[in-house]
Amino acid sequence: MEKRMLPHLRWCFGNCLRLYFTLWIILSSCCLPYSVKAQSRIPTETVQLWASGFGGELNSLVTKYSGSLLLQKKYKDVEPFIRIEEVDGVELVLQFGEKMKEMLGRKVEAVKRQNQLPWGLLHYRPPLQAPPILFRTARMNPRRIKVKGPPRMAPFWLQLPPHNSPSQILTHQWVQLMVRLLDHYLRLVDAAEEADLYHKYDMDFEFEYYNSVLINEIDENGNYVELGNEFILEVNEHFNDLPVNTSLSNIQVPTNVYNKDPAILNGAYWSEALNTVFYENFMQDPTLTWQYFGSSTGFFRLYPGIKWMPDGNGVISFDCRNRGWYIQAATSPKDIIILLDISGSMKGLRMTIAKHTINTILDTLGENDFVNIIAYSDYIHYVEPCFKGTLVQADRDNREHFKLLVDKLNAKGTGVVNKALVEAFIILNKFNETGQGSLCNQAIMLITDGAVEEYESVFEQYNWPDCKVRVFTYLIGREVTFADYVKWIACNNKGYYTHISTLADVQENVMEYLHVLSRPMVINHDHDIIWTEAYMDNALFQSPAQSLLLMTTVAMPVFSRKNETRAHGILLGVVGSDVPLKELLKLAPRYKLGVHGYAFLNTNNGYILAHPDLRPLYKDGKKIKPKPNYNSVDVSEVEWEDTEEILRTAMVNGETGSMSMNVKVPVDQGKRVLFLTNDYFYTHIDDTPFSLCIVLTRGHGESLFIGNVSVEEGLHDLVQPDLTIANEWIYCVTDIDPAHRKLTQKQAVIRYLSGEDPDLECDQELVQEVLFDAVVTAPIEAYWTAIAMNISEGNEDGIEMAFLGTRAGLMRSGFFVGKERRSNKKFLTTQDKHSIFTMDNFPLWYRRAAEHPAGHFVYYIAFQEDMGKKVRSKTVTASTAVSVTVSKKMAIAAAVGVQINLSVLRQKFWMATRQPNDTDCSNIEGKCPISCEDDALNCYLMDNNGFILISKKEEETGRFLGEVDGSVMTQLLNMGIFNEVKLYDYQAMCKEPTNHHSGSQPMLSPFYIFLAALKWFLSNLFIFLVEFNFCGLWNMENLVNAKTVFHFGHKHRKVEPYQPCNTEYPAFTYDNTIKEANGFVECGDCQKKMQRSVEGHQVSL
Repeated sequence: MEKRMLPHLRWCFGNCLRLYFTLWIILSSCCLPYSVKAQSRIPTETVQLWASGFGGELNSLVTKYSGSLLLQKKYKDVEPFIRIEEVDGVELVLQFGEKMKEMLGRKVEAVKRQNQLPWGLLHYRPPLQAPPILFRTARMNPRRIKVKGPPRMAPFWLQLPPHNSPSQILTHQWVQLMVRLLDHYLRLVDAAEEADLYHKYDMDFEFEYYNSVLINEIDENGNYVELGNEFILEVNEHFNDLPVNTSLSNIQVPTNVYNKDPAILNGAYWSEALNTVFYENFMQDPTLTWQYFGSSTGFFRLYPGIKWMPDGNGVISFDCRNRGWYIQAATSPKDIIILLDISGSMKGLRMTIAKHTINTILDTLGENDFVNIIAYSDYIHYVEPCFKGTLVQADRDNREHFKLLVDKLNAKGTGVVNKALVEAFIILNKFNETGQGSLCNQAIMLITDGAVEEYESVFEQYNWPDCKVRVFTYLIGREVTFADYVKWIACNNKGYYTHISTLADVQENVMEYLHVLSRPMVINHDHDIIWTEAYMDNALFQSPAQSLLLMTTVAMPVFSRKNETRAHGILLGVVGSDVPLKELLKLAPRYKLGVHGYAFLNTNNGYILAHPDLRPLYKDGKKIKPKPNYNSVDVSEVEWEDTEEILRTAMVNGETGSMSMNVKVPVDQGKRVLFLTNDYFYTHIDDTPFSLCIVLTRGHGESLFIGNVSVEEGLHDLVQPDLTIANEWIYCVTDIDPAHRKLTQKQAVIRYLSGEDPDLECDQELVQEVLFDAVVTAPIEAYWTAIAMNISEGNEDGIEMAFLGTRAGLMRSGFFVGKERRSNKKFLTTQDKHSIFTMDNFPLWYRRAAEHPAGHFVYYIAFQEDMGKKVRSKTVTASTAVSVTVSKKMAIAAAVGVQINLSVLRQKFWMATRQPNDTDCSNIEGKCPISCEDDALNCYLMDNNGFILISKKEEETGRFLGEVDGSVMTQLLNMGIFNEVKLYDYQAMCKEPTNHHSGSQPMLSPFYIFLAALKWFLSNLFIFLVEFNFCGLWNMENLVNAKTVFHFGHKHRKVEPYQPCNTEYPAFTYDNTIKEANGFVECGDCQKKMQRSVEGHQVSL
């Protein structure tokens, strides 16, 4: 969000004076044809009269039509029958933690063959102790570069059996969830390994499997194409409304892998055994989503089966082996130092290949890995000098930063590898001795076109005989003169040698190092369970709505059990399943957290996993895209009031505790701010890398009232058609039984209470609350109906609808105009998420009303998205809170409000802001009587955040006063009527400035253009002579390859116009202690006089 700035003052020329009346009504006169003396005689009482008259009329209207007094009385009448309980945040966070752990445990169970896989085959290790943090945060504008210490658990080992610590006892439900999840996964692992064990590999094997790209494809003769037989697909709500086959899985193969390769056919055949386990897992735990097996040969078996669509070029670029969940499960955490030869011989295509190789290596690293890059020629050069002598966490920001720096490297000098090797060994040995970094694998990646000097002494001193550091070598270019030397380095240091001669060779050759690092784990059969960070995998889905879902993956490796290959450590692949993060947050019921409360999850690296204020998407024109850093948003960047990082540190360390903070909470897309005192309660979720925190607001946010009514009485009122309940909340579980999935929450509750479907699993407490609210709020329906029947057809009062919402997510609405005449048809629908109860937030009108006394209405004009543009609503929304008090304890029971037609409200405003015709004008010079409709006067009706509700110019409606007239807003700030509040957005996206060349540069010399062209020609000619293979001219196939390499080598990286940035922006709040004020604003040759008076309403004149 870009910082809003007050515009320059408007200047008024001539001997004139603008007169401003401020009350929550601001009036201004511009270039009036009468004198300053005459104007100064306009009495303040007139402004007060206008303000109190209009404010009183408006308050009377909204009170009458909303029924707020009736609703408040109804809740007052039942106070003797309700009790208010204070929420115990510590108990609540542990309770939610238990539920989440139980749910995640079910996902792990999906890979276990129950009672078949011996528990001895599983490998459990306790969390590793965290070494000191190396770096905290280094910011580079506009992109943040985080350089953090090691993760608190690396890798995410599963601990069984659980210890008897208090926190684990209190999170017992989480343990159950984790155990069930473990069982599912070990089923898959056992099924895959057993199927491979009894399958004999056959080079001539033929097998017709379901290819997810080719299924249901017909050739020109009307027959199904090869590998594309009929595959029944049905739309399934549980799987994002995609057409799927819940009986079978199918197989996706990347474009660069031959889909009938013997390895693919053999693997597709034996992995058919997973179909039964996939189906059984889903039947036992219908909350499961995608289950899959990624093969080391490249194929990807997905359940349920789907139709996979190629991109616009007909290419399937998805390769499961490149995904984070595959890489993390297939290998252990690692410390990597990349050594890049930048000597003169590396110029041209070799340097292009080398840079691409580094980028590919970086893409195989994750948050549990640590990395640095050293370039060398006749001296060593850290590509990032700030990282000299250390390793940094390989999070997304650091990886992208390294890529940018590597892209700028140039080749020159003579390559001397010894110094670079020594520097790398010193860093890795230091990290190993001090317990820093990943505390697991260590490796050096040497990228060069040759190595000739004596380097054996370096290995003798730093790595032999134990070879704790593996050395992987990548020989770049077609020249193989030095291949034996480079191969010797790798083979004598437990590494792997690869020769990369073209860009097309990079991907497959880089992936080889992962197989080498996985061998010890494979040989030992260490089935380690990993959980990934939050991510969006749009490769699986066909529409933005389906793909932009945050999820985490739990995955486990699959190994070969065959005796003849076991010693070689053969990795068959990785099984995994996705866990939508919204499913986790459903386990923290919204109604228990209060109006402003919420729950969030973070990883042991301090990154947000799920948070209501996490904004992973942004708009680029009409397109909605994931932000580049959407899954590396730090806790301190969302909870930015935690300036000392006390909360972040405690949660990263996996502690259980609580703290309090005074916070400024932006609402309404940052235009307004709430001042709250929040209590934070946090705990670690055992056997995962995650921590949970719930946030409760002091006061009404920590009070929960409970009332009882009979089912018969409540059900009678609940079935009324104008009553709705929050469909994103979980009153009853509807996603387990397929017969329930099409039920709305209201339908499910009614079926449960009526006995029609007693097997439904429902939240008894929430159902009881919504029944109670249905009974208490029922009379307001008759009240609204009576008003609607007694108003004229034109409804001159301008009230279009009334509505209410309760803390149990119940909503009622009554309409005073026909549907076709309603100005805002999206209000209280899913098309306007800010106006309804969601899993993340209460409605905006509810949240704002809760921070003001009951009976005190707040007003605002909403903006909506329409065809990619923000469109101002044609209505004004007004709302007020309804409270209950028992034993001096107060709780917010509901909020009630109305929507007012803006055009009608404007007419009432102009009628109220005029002097009557019988005004005594005998002592007044100039025009009398005066009116806000006069051409010489500008009048503004504003809300309590300085946004204009009514102006003479309709285009100014909804805008901030400072944008319309900065001089007035500045004066209001100076007078203390408004206060400026600084807010921060660490998830903003800013447009990158375009780099422009100076237009005068060619004029520095008449030969500038000629020299530049000559330099370009000679440099490219040199590269051509060095790299081009003249012998290949006799072979047209090689010529085609050369053209292909040239094309890819000169392909520029696409630069997105928007990049992550941090912004500071202001919000404004009025000081309600100032009832009257007046002042002058100098504007060159004229003067503006302001007068303000407040009558206790949340609008200002």
